[in-house]
Amino acid sequence: MSTESPATDAADRTGTTERLTLYRLQACPFCERVVRRLDELDIAYESRFVEPRHSDRDVVKRISGKRTVPAIVDPNTGVTMSESANIVAYLDGTYDDGDEAA
Repeated sequence: MSTESPATDAADRTGTTERLTLYRLQACPFCERVVRRLDELDIAYESRFVEPRHSDRDVVKRISGKRTVPAIVDPNTGVTMSESANIVAYLDGTYDDGDEAA
């Protein structure tokens, strides 16, 4: 019987976690903020570039309930969210082990 939770697995950072999915636009400063933090924390992720037109971002609307980017899906914890500040805070709280300065 396993007592590990998905959040424990995500925070473990042993390389066995699944890749996060980041929905983003090219040259979007808010998206780049999230990319920078993912890279700093050495978190594996897959970028999915979305339609530039806000009204055409149906895939983002389906996963997050909004058409705004950035948006992430974390299969390790079941979290889906948007807004760069919220995403960075989530990444820090879930994946930052405190060994490096943010």
